[in-house]
Amino acid sequence: MPSAPRPFAAVDLGAASGRVMLGRVAGGELSLTEVHRFPNEPVRVGPTLHWDILALYRGVLEGLRAAGRAAGGRLASVGVDSWAVDYGLLDASGALLGNPVHYRDGRTEGVAARVAEVLPPRELYAATGLQELPFNTVYQLAAARGTPQLAAARTLLLIPDLVAYWLTGVAGTELTNASTTQLIDPRTRDWSRVVADAVGVDLGLFPPLRLPGASAGALLPGVLDETGLTGPVPVTAVGSHDTASAVAGVPAAGERFAYIATGTWSLAGVELDAPVLSEESRRANFTNELGVDGTVRYLRNIMGLWLLQECLRAWAAAGEPHELGPLLRRAAAAAPLRSVVDAGDPAFIAPGRMPERIARACRRTGQPVPRDAGETVRCVLDSLALAHRAAVDDAVRLSGRAVDAVHVVGGGARNALLCQLTADACGLPVVAGPAEAAALGNVLTQARAAGAVAGGLAESRALLAATQPLRHHEPSGDRAVWDRAAARLADAGAADAGAADAETADAGTAFGGKEK
Repeated sequence: MPSAPRPFAAVDLGAASGRVMLGRVAGGELSLTEVHRFPNEPVRVGPTLHWDILALYRGVLEGLRAAGRAAGGRLASVGVDSWAVDYGLLDASGALLGNPVHYRDGRTEGVAARVAEVLPPRELYAATGLQELPFNTVYQLAAARGTPQLAAARTLLLIPDLVAYWLTGVAGTELTNASTTQLIDPRTRDWSRVVADAVGVDLGLFPPLRLPGASAGALLPGVLDETGLTGPVPVTAVGSHDTASAVAGVPAAGERFAYIATGTWSLAGVELDAPVLSEESRRANFTNELGVDGTVRYLRNIMGLWLLQECLRAWAAAGEPHELGPLLRRAAAAAPLRSVVDAGDPAFIAPGRMPERIARACRRTGQPVPRDAGETVRCVLDSLALAHRAAVDDAVRLSGRAVDAVHVVGGGARNALLCQLTADACGLPVVAGPAEAAALGNVLTQARAAGAVAGGLAESRALLAATQPLRHHEPSGDRAVWDRAAARLADAGAADAGAADAETADAGTAFGGKEK
């Protein structure tokens, strides 16, 4: 008789919402059900933007309670993944010292330049292989130096490790997420003391590293009472950076594929066995993050659907709300590639007034300004497709890994227009889905650890391909029009950078004129 499917709960925390998903796995079966979803709304207190971590934890408990009800009171395991780079600080008693600061908070402005004075970008990249982003954990810690909170801290836990600690009482640092801190050497898969010593980071704050599939403890008695679950319920370390779980959830066969994990961010690249730490790779702004089963996620961070999300918020706040479906149809009917912007421009990181900022970028680069919401959305999606194309092309060129298809997973897999534009821009077939790749990768890592799924990533991906609904988009149209749009954007960017350099030269620098 075939065994009954075993229930695994995936806690998947995104930058806009959290959810608890119930995965059922047995033999050739894999199903996923959303049992609870809750908002993730940051809170500004004074000048600082915080995550409302206690509200998120309450949502996690409610989700585990719902998962237990759906599974008859027993779960085979729980796994937690979330966004990267942010952390909570604990005192000597294990109490949280304050709500974690949001990576979009302004406290890291200018910090990368200060760090570059003691550790030049070339040396930092050679040591960690990480893309320079202003909110990387190393810059957050540099910004926090000298604060009473950091002085009082005895433990630092990245967000999924903090949630797991509250569930189990066991502290650990999961490796895939640790690799986003810019404090891990991707060759040794251990902390880089060279970087930590140069920047003044106390690595003793981090609990021991643990790998996906390792035990992260078991639900505490109080958590069992809160959730109504019957113990013991093990908690399993997964690829706790949600992108690590999402890449583990790519339903690809073989090695010749690129992936784009889409959501608030687009993370586009290839999966490798070893990092690429060349100077050319650094200049191309590629990152080497660690993945499940000893893999390297060689990718570029792109602004992603944040641009669209912020446009929708801005229009709603102005009393002109738009439903996404009709808006995408208007975008599909709009003139293609009329205006494009650099989807990796740091000017788009902060929240607020996104349509105005897109219009300003078009005006600054000599392109037509979108005339309405439909044209603005078309500009966003064309720009994202161009950014996806550039990232895939650069990943192939810099890594030497040829690809035959692009897998789009995450929320953007539901956006058929974006997927088709990405296929057209890349000149490659796009396989769209699963939309819940992070939760599926989370569940499969737990299931493998529990013996419910045999084999490694290849076997897990075959199970995904056999059980999950996927859509296929073949490239169409003339790729030369994308070549021209990319060249236009590059020319505009060069002119814009020249103007910015001139402004910087006139104003001087805050750090003795040293090169960033």
